[in-house]
Amino acid sequence: MTLCLEEIELFLLDMDGTFYLGDQLLPGALDFVQTIRDQAKKFIFLTNNSSKSQSEYATKLRRLGVDVQEDDIFTSGEATAIFIRERYGPSKVYLIGTQSLAETFRQYGHEIVVENPQIVVLGYDTQINYEKLARGCLFLRKGLDYIATHPDINCPSLDGPVPDAGSFIALIERSTGRKPDFVVGKPNSLMLQMIAKKTGTNPEKIAMVGDRLYTDMEFARRSKIFSVLVLSGETTLKDLESADWEPDLVLENIGELAKMLKGG
Repeated sequence: MTLCLEEIELFLLDMDGTFYLGDQLLPGALDFVQTIRDQAKKFIFLTNNSSKSQSEYATKLRRLGVDVQEDDIFTSGEATAIFIRERYGPSKVYLIGTQSLAETFRQYGHEIVVENPQIVVLGYDTQINYEKLARGCLFLRKGLDYIATHPDINCPSLDGPVPDAGSFIALIERSTGRKPDFVVGKPNSLMLQMIAKKTGTNPEKIAMVGDRLYTDMEFARRSKIFSVLVLSGETTLKDLESADWEPDLVLENIGELAKMLKGG
């Protein structure tokens, strides 16, 4: 990217590992939010974690002291529900996902079913069990379209990485030979198109701030937007050394980005 940081109007913020970890805000998180508002810029929390709804994320962020509205949050679950409605219309979905994700799908006109679905959707299911997986695999063997909300292998936690949707994708592929027909979340640039429509922001004025090379930064690369890698989550400097491209900025944490925006 040749765009300067000062020209950015909208910052897309990853959540886990970028803004907070577990129930703890990462250094400089609140300072960043205040800096963005002071400069009349915008931010949207953009997360691949499809286990929770916008409402749940907003509640969590408010509990952590961040003044946000539900519209300030965009999840891969919501993006997937929109994608399916636009591509297939309101659909009967067999969902390997949480009750929160099911409710998001219902809000966009889809029906969650366990018999005769039109589509199989895999999300980050923290309520997963063998029956869900087995039934989903049986449907996939019948050739139903298969959509995953996002490809993340692990989800960060205070105790260390735990299996995310990408791990479930690998398990299902080993059983059925099927890979998802579509993966909606980062790094798919489809997410950027939706955000640009939602906010009315020129994609050239949008930046992605995140902690993962293969989702956040790859999303920025594919979408051709400004990229800011923070080292507060999954990616280490050693990981960066072996990468085949470099983000526009590499910083310790989001607080360092706030300082740069303030000219510090």
